[in-house]
Amino acid sequence: MKCPICGYTESRVVDSRPTEGNSSIRRRRECLSCQKRFTTYEVVESLPLIVIKKDNTHEIFDRNKLLAGIIKSCYKCPVTTRQMEQIATEIETELQNSLNREISSKHIGVLVMDKLKALNDVAYVRFASIYREFKDLETFMQELENLKNEKEKNTK
Repeated sequence: MKCPICGYTESRVVDSRPTEGNSSIRRRRECLSCQKRFTTYEVVESLPLIVIKKDNTHEIFDRNKLLAGIIKSCYKCPVTTRQMEQIATEIETELQNSLNREISSKHIGVLVMDKLKALNDVAYVRFASIYREFKDLETFMQELENLKNEKEKNTK
């Protein structure tokens, strides 16, 4: 670390502690040349996730947008805010842990549907109806029939 006073590139760490919120590490350093002390902050570098939309445009992943979609799907369903936030957190963590920095909105939609399907049928159908863009009653009914058959198969 370069000393801000004399420019010398060698220093030693005198004290190290996490900042409030544990988002970074505060380090007190001492220059090995001029013996002056200075503070540095160490932060984990995170590269933004890029979402590739259906129309091939790109935008930065927005957790709030993801959560808003989940909240809309769960409207008037017996799903707590905590459960909705947990779904958003799980999906965000899975995306951050993947090696891909570019993720299709289609992939995110599938992750949301999988989580909602396990949590609440109505929320799942609401999300699926928008995500899959059901064009008519027939495709909507087919999705409901598939869900019903899957539930019956799992209860046997």
